[in-house]
Amino acid sequence: MLGAYVLRLETSDTYTLFTPGNAHSVKICRDFVQRTLETLGLGHLGDTAALCTSELVTNVHQHTKSDVHLRAAVATTHVRIAVYDGGDQLPKPRRPDADEECGRGLFLVTALSDVCGVTPASAGKGVWFQLNR
Repeated sequence: MLGAYVLRLETSDTYTLFTPGNAHSVKICRDFVQRTLETLGLGHLGDTAALCTSELVTNVHQHTKSDVHLRAAVATTHVRIAVYDGGDQLPKPRRPDADEECGRGLFLVTALSDVCGVTPASAGKGVWFQLNR
């Protein structure tokens, strides 16, 4: 069994998804972001948002093993995607060797997004990125 997935519309412009911290969550979160943006007429942001989301959710799965709370907030000028987890350790970008298969996720998110950052949460943290509309 994959676990419980909960989708909730918080407001007319904020969408949340709660998923268990397992490998299946990466695809589910990626698809959720891409389909949400397509439905809202923002499909041109979908591929970039989906890739950045995949990187952040993969980090949760690899480093914290906690459940994922994904939040997509759509404003008039931008879209902000935040991935919250229960881990207390802040992410640290690193420079992997050329032959390493991992370690580039945060660099990708930084390069592809207009703004990104980390927000402390009551239990854990939120890593987020923003794409201008």
